[in-house]
Amino acid sequence: MAEITAAMVRDLREKTGAGMMDCKKALVEADGDMEAAVDWLRKKGLSAAAKKSGRVAAEGLVGVASAPRTAAMVEVNAETDFVARNEHFQTFVATVAELVLTVGDDIEAIKAARWPGSVDLVEGGQSFRTVGEQLTHLIATIGENMSIRRAKRLHVSDGTVATYVHSAVKPGMGKIGVLVALEGVSEQTVMESLGRQIGMHVAATRPEALDVSFVEPSALEREKAVLTEQAMASGKPEAVIQKMVEGRIRKYYEEVVLLEQVWVHDGESRVKEVVKKAGMTLAGFARFQLGEGIEKQSSDFAAEVAAAAGQG
Repeated sequence: MAEITAAMVRDLREKTGAGMMDCKKALVEADGDMEAAVDWLRKKGLSAAAKKSGRVAAEGLVGVASAPRTAAMVEVNAETDFVARNEHFQTFVATVAELVLTVGDDIEAIKAARWPGSVDLVEGGQSFRTVGEQLTHLIATIGENMSIRRAKRLHVSDGTVATYVHSAVKPGMGKIGVLVALEGVSEQTVMESLGRQIGMHVAATRPEALDVSFVEPSALEREKAVLTEQAMASGKPEAVIQKMVEGRIRKYYEEVVLLEQVWVHDGESRVKEVVKKAGMTLAGFARFQLGEGIEKQSSDFAAEVAAAAGQG
């Protein structure tokens, strides 16, 4: 039997885009014949992942994971909602969310991390399948383009980072995920309960900033410009216009700033009042909604057929 070297595995991987472990298996099956190994990967559908990379992936799942004083969240996209119900895809999302707890939320670092449980021996040394390689393998296996779009990890020194998933398809994953970082010395169960309530609030209200100081300056200036123009149309004096704008800016803060929002659970209190009454500090939050900001492609099949026939 031919000796399978690390260089051969690397060359096959570069040629096909398949994972390292799959490349080594292909070379073993082909007794070291590079072209036969390429054919083996093609037959198994493992060299096709690169061809799928141009297709829009806006479905998928948001997954969350927790550890003491830390929580993580990841969005993994696929092309169709059908894949979100695939057990292998769900396992991938859950595993990546757990990895974010330790690796952090940099996407490239996540892709470079070792895929848990994967070990391959190459010339006497150990080489691991990475998360990125596992993703490539999954793309080839399932047959859809996929991507790890974004991730977030929150940590507190004293307190808890609670998680909430809206309309979960299974524990820890769904279409909307929220992390809520609370600092304080209250009982853990009390903090987690309030954190979950805040998570439900965030899922419903889509705040853009934690407090007024975190509002994006450019967004605030745009809002002021619009409000000023609207107020000027009233024909009122300058002093009155200024007060009108100030009042509307306060209303704007109540819409986009989490601590200034009306608590959805009672319709009266402000979030900042609820947190203060509980003796805690809201240190941060994150909200991922599946596919937000991704422009989905739409096609008119009849128009495409007509165009292809030279009629469009």
